[in-house]
Amino acid sequence: MKDIFENPLVERYASKEMLENFSPKKKYSLWRKLWIALAEAEKELGLPITDEQIEEMKKYAEDINFEDAEEFEKYTRHDVMAHVLAYGKQCPKAKPIIHLGATSAYVGDNTDIILMRDGLRILKKKLINVINNLAEFAIKYKDLPTLGFTHFQPAQLTTVGKRATLWIYDLLLDLKDIEYTEENLLPRGVKGTTGTQASFLKLFEGDEEKVKTLDKMIAEKFGFKKSIPVSGQTYTRKIDSFVLRVLQGIAESAHKFANDVRLLSGLKEIEEPFEKTQVGSSAMAYKKNPMRCERMTALSRFVIVNGLNPYITASCQWFERTLDDSANRRLVIPEMFLATDAILNIFINVSAGLIVNEKIIEKHVKEELPFIATENILMESVKKGGDRQELHEAIRVYSRETQEEIKEGKANNLIDKILKDQRFKISKEEIEKMLEPRNYIGRSSSQVVEFIEVEVKPYLKKYSDFLGMSAVLKV
Repeated sequence: MKDIFENPLVERYASKEMLENFSPKKKYSLWRKLWIALAEAEKELGLPITDEQIEEMKKYAEDINFEDAEEFEKYTRHDVMAHVLAYGKQCPKAKPIIHLGATSAYVGDNTDIILMRDGLRILKKKLINVINNLAEFAIKYKDLPTLGFTHFQPAQLTTVGKRATLWIYDLLLDLKDIEYTEENLLPRGVKGTTGTQASFLKLFEGDEEKVKTLDKMIAEKFGFKKSIPVSGQTYTRKIDSFVLRVLQGIAESAHKFANDVRLLSGLKEIEEPFEKTQVGSSAMAYKKNPMRCERMTALSRFVIVNGLNPYITASCQWFERTLDDSANRRLVIPEMFLATDAILNIFINVSAGLIVNEKIIEKHVKEELPFIATENILMESVKKGGDRQELHEAIRVYSRETQEEIKEGKANNLIDKILKDQRFKISKEEIEKMLEPRNYIGRSSSQVVEFIEVEVKPYLKKYSDFLGMSAVLKV
């Protein structure tokens, strides 16, 4: 029996890929690779570091002696120093030059930026697949009339495909946000204890150009064009806010989609996938609850609310740094990425298997269409000489009567009432033509095609290598 708390993000929701991205193995391997990169660059710029020392460091870059590090941290109370000592224990020849000139933020901050960058790439791949799934769905159902809703009250018709474009557009904005963030994300680089680079200026005997070159070399070794221009001991924590607000945006879009599907599920119009052996309720065996979309909304809420943390953390940093950011960031950054990853896993799964109940949709359209058609009936009757104000009042009275009758379980007989009123001067055949649902969808079909062709397909083409992903949920 498991007798200690387990994080549901790890056990139930997040993918192996994202869990590995924020794993201790990757984190501390990156620390060691940053130390190796620092030693290589310092050697290249003239410091007395040997190839033998660097090779020794490379040998143990992935072979982390975690138990030693844990023991060292017990008495140093400092995670970076503990890992410096643990690495030095494995690399006795390199021990004197490991972390030379650097402060803890050199490995901590640069690693965090790399992990967030790699995490964004994982999310981007999944986001593209959701967009592709919904684009195919939108095209398939671009012509299917459905009730539009404003205030969750029946409104003018749209199409199932047109509604899907609203979901896609939100996600397209998120994709553009990811691209912008990736393009502008920079590491801390090599800045020293308070950001002045004083320790490196001392190492290079006052040669500022070498210090500047060192900073640029480290950034380039990890796939960045340059590092941030200035810092205190840490990079400004606004960068965390800058990155994590992208995750909030994805959660915001996912929450909207999932809520819509939950409402449509209640109407029995569109449902999420439901497996043959799936249980909807432990008591009510007949139920088909939209549990995947409910989980999406729950996780999205977690991400949206948790996204407040980086703003508060950034605003509370004193001068060059204070450590009240550390414990908070250890939780918030990985957990927001893991939760957003879980959201997109569900999103891929649901968007690939949406069930459209066309007969139910058609039934609901027919039930409301007489009300929706009244404006056209009014206009046509006025053209034939009717009094607009008089007919408007008649429609209002008949509509209210009919709505009350519907509440009593009777059929919608609004059209019959209008046909019996000679003031409308309109035939049954004419009204039947007006009751064709396609007359009320406007440019919905064309809008879907235009939107997919012009706005979506260029991104699907750009990221075609990402497509073809499916998501099997753990639970």
